Amino acid sequence: MATVSILIPTYNGASYIAPAIDSVLEQHGVDLEIIVVDDNSTDDTVAIVRGYNDRRVRLSQNAANLGAEGNWNRALELAKGAYIKLLPQDDLLRPGCLAAQIAALAADTEENIALVFGAREIIDRSGRVITRRGFQGAPGRIAAASIVRACVRKGTNVIGEPGAVLFRRSLAEHIGPFNSAQPYIIDLDYWLRLLAHGDAWYIERPVSAFRVSSGSWSVAIGARQSRQFADFLDRVQRAGLISASRSDVAIGKIKAKLNNVLRLLFYKLVMR
Repeated sequence: MATVSILIPTYNGASYIAPAIDSVLEQHGVDLEIIVVDDNSTDDTVAIVRGYNDRRVRLSQNAANLGAEGNWNRALELAKGAYIKLLPQDDLLRPGCLAAQIAALAADTEENIALVFGAREIIDRSGRVITRRGFQGAPGRIAAASIVRACVRKGTNVIGEPGAVLFRRSLAEHIGPFNSAQPYIIDLDYWLRLLAHGDAWYIERPVSAFRVSSGSWSVAIGARQSRQFADFLDRVQRAGLISASRSDVAIGKIKAKLNNVLRLLFYKLVMR
């Protein structure tokens, strides 16, 4: 059984699926499986994946289009490794990512760490690094309450996109599937549910690259992001997943609106 399952849900991902897979295969010293779950693509995605002559690369095809939430959850069902990373079709892993993140979880023998995340680079369509994002704090263990409060007050996902995060399959099976009640927050919703069972571990060097392109899901729903974040805060507060104060939530909602404006301007500049 593979140590880590890298799940790549894809739909019409022919433009970037090969670099995503290659970035995983270039990871050294790690026992891994790559499961590409194709959501009924109409382009050359399937042909590209089938072109890999490597036993570690597996292709699963959905008989019908399940949408992002359904496809992500189908990928979770197929994972066999002790650890799981979801890698969007147009993103990349940086060298040494898996070895460093697996080491952090493997050292946590009492399983007090719910997830490991790292800094990430933002790249454009051609792979050029535009900027770098990371958590504004020291590397190492971070109390769950602290990082959740940081997400709330900053009005954004400070943990990062799926490619930046690694977690245990046993915990994933315990908390259940992804929930896209607010699609833009689907990953943060999952991180908070994981963090209800342990702390986070932060690696300050970039472990992944998040690609900004016209086909990115986050770009497509950009105009609705601040509203979704506000609705998300209300929902998770009612569910008891955050213990932030009313002022924290109010600040988070204001910053989410500001973040949305800045994000959309950033996308326009990058994709000119």
